[in-house]
Formats: sequence, structure tokens, C-alpha cells
Amino acid sequence: MTMSNYRPVPVFDTLEHACELFRQCQTGSDRKIVTAWLKQCLQENAKNIPSFISREFYLALCFLHSYRGSVDTFNAYRREIERFTQWSWFVHKKSVLELRRTDIEMFIEFCQDPPKRWIGLKNVSRFTNKNGGRFLNPEWRPFVARVSKRAFQHGEMPEKAMFELSQSGISQLFAILGTFYNFLIQEEVTEINPVAQIRQKSKFIQKQSQKTIRRLSDLQWQTVLGTARRMADETPERHERTFFIMQVLYGMYLRVSELAASERWQPKMGDFFRDANEDWWFKTVGKGNKMRQVAVSPPVLDALKRYRKYLGYPALPSPDEQEPLVTKEKGSGPVSSPRVIRAIVQRCFDAAVAELIDRDKIEDAEILRSATVHWLRHTGISDDVKFRPREHVRDDAGHSSSAITDRYIDVELQERARTAKRKRKAEIH
Repeated sequence: MTMSNYRPVPVFDTLEHACELFRQCQTGSDRKIVTAWLKQCLQENAKNIPSFISREFYLALCFLHSYRGSVDTFNAYRREIERFTQWSWFVHKKSVLELRRTDIEMFIEFCQDPPKRWIGLKNVSRFTNKNGGRFLNPEWRPFVARVSKRAFQHGEMPEKAMFELSQSGISQLFAILGTFYNFLIQEEVTEINPVAQIRQKSKFIQKQSQKTIRRLSDLQWQTVLGTARRMADETPERHERTFFIMQVLYGMYLRVSELAASERWQPKMGDFFRDANEDWWFKTVGKGNKMRQVAVSPPVLDALKRYRKYLGYPALPSPDEQEPLVTKEKGSGPVSSPRVIRAIVQRCFDAAVAELIDRDKIEDAEILRSATVHWLRHTGISDDVKFRPREHVRDDAGHSSSAITDRYIDVELQERARTAKRKRKAEIH
């Protein structure tokens, strides 16, 4: 295999299957089990596998297994470890334990401009199930070219030549690789963290003085909320759920993963509860598998009552209620896919865009076309941090520090914009 002809194939499976492979390694011969799995994945390239790869795959599997508490975190770490090991083993032809600072810099440069055969045009699953077995998906690639949501809605399609690794992607790459090497040091298989040796990461990462917060304007949010309410009034069997989802995503700063049921957390009606002071709270498990309590505002409580009334439940839940918080549109049980939540929100956004266009608010409509579900969380935090103590917003949002919450305080930016408007126009002679 050479860099000119190697086409990457996945070797790290989903969290569920990775955990099963890890369990098998703990109960049997890890070297034989790992080697058999790699041969199954690499197929015609299996005979050329260097001997060190089986050991390093197992170390990487152990590393990823330590992040099994969160599917999102596992997937993020798996993505970077997959790219890194594929490059190190089959392109650079080195053990990851042999790499040094200059090698890591070469890998970052590789990620910034990968070969086209490493780039896909859409997200696809790594493996598929067939006849009880796991088979490679030939369409999978380590990198995916994308276009903005607005561009896609205007008919623009991604091309491999358009691929660009974002600044946040580079930052995440440094962080995950650094953590991986710290793990290897703790496992006593190496004494060097080559990522830590890179002193001038600024040549790869551009420093930003102010991170842009993607949020809805007051007009956009009021239009979205009004649209959701109208949809619920007109088609309650489909959109009472929509109105409730929009309210809690904005009013409690929830992430979409905190509404969808998963192995680690299944949100229930009973997660809304009242304390001894008659105050209402919502219990959830968020990023990093951390549990937190979110203070429930009157608008959210009203939305909960409305949603429960439609479902035929009492106005407010009891502590032991096990009914799903967000139910499927058809059938029984909870919504378990974040994609379903995103699709519900997107339908509401699309209807709000049409409403803004009808009102001749074209610029606002175009910006709303680019909005994602996460903008609702950003909008709720940005609106509340103007009048609530930032520590309260921080704890409700599940931020690890007040510094993160401070990003949402845009009073200084507003003042800078206001004074800029007072600039005198240059006289033309």
C-alpha cells in the first residue's frame, strides 16, 4: 500500500459494537480477536498489516471505550482517532508511538488538504448489517465536504474540492490527540506527547477575540414562536409537540440530545418536579454525562400544561410519572433519534421563513434559513443573560465555567455598534 493508492476503510465501529469488541477482548485473546477484526475490515489490504497495528488498535479501542458514557463524545473522539491512525499506519507508515512533533504537524497539514479519495459528499454509516454480520459501507470516507444550509436550500451541492477543515475542527483535533497521547503515557506505552511539543499552534489555529454566537433576533424568535403556536392550533395532532419542543429548547436551553431518549438517559414527564418551595425544576443529563437541574420558567410551565392537556394527562406531572417527555408522532414510546427533533424544528423554521417573506422581511428570512436547532439554545441563553445573574444562567445551561456564559453577553458589542453609527461621513471633494 502507498499513499497514492490506499483508500481508507473504517476500522472503529459504533459505540455499541465497539463495547462488544472490547468485552470480547477482555474475556479472550485480545490479539487474536483484534487481528481477526482488522482482517475483516481491511480485506485485500489485510496481508500487508504491520505487526504493531493490532496492538495500537487495541490501545485506541481502550481509549475510546473510556468515553462510552456519551455517544456524542465517543463519536467525536472516534472520528479523530480514525483519521489519525489511518494516516499514521497506512500513509505515513509509522507506529503512533514513533511520531514526534514534526509528524503531528504533517498530519494536521494532511487534514487541511486531504486527498479526494479520503473525502465523501455526505454522512453515511461506517458499517451495515447483513445476514447477522457487519459489513463495510463502501461510501464511507474520513472527511466530508459540506455546503451551508442556506446554500443547500438554494440548490448548491457539495463538491470534494470545497472541503475545508474549520478552525474549531483543528482545535478539536489538537485537544483529542493530546488527550490520546496522555492516555498512552498513563498506560506506560510511551513517555512522549508529541502534541504537547507543538509550541506554536497559532500557525494552524487563528485566534478569535470574540466568538460569534449564532442566535435568532427578537423578530425571528417571535415569528418562530408565533408560527409554532399557529401550527399547533391548526394541526394539534402533529404540532402540539412542535410548540412544546420549541419552548423547552429556548426556555430551558436544552440541547437536542437532551430531548431524545438514549441508552444513557430517557427523558420522562416525571423529570419535571416541584420542590418544597413550590418551585418547578427539570432534571436532565447533558454533555459529559453530567446531571443538572434546570429552573422552569412560567412560559415553559404553561407550554408543559398545554402539551399534557392535549395528551390527556393531568395539568402537571407527578414525580413518579414514566411517560416519555417527547412521544413519537405515530405509535408509542419516546422519540429516540435527535434527527427527528431536528426535522420537527426545521419544519417550524421553514414555515417561519415563509411568514417573514410574506411580511417583506427578506433579510431576516434569509438569516433564518441558516439557523439550526442549537440556535434556540444560544438565543435563550443570550436573552436571559441580560437580566438573570450569569451564575444562574451558567448552571441552567450546564456550562462548566462562567467564562463560557460570558460569551453570550453582547452589551459591549452593542455599544461598539452604536458608536460606529455616529461616525462622520467623509466629505467628497
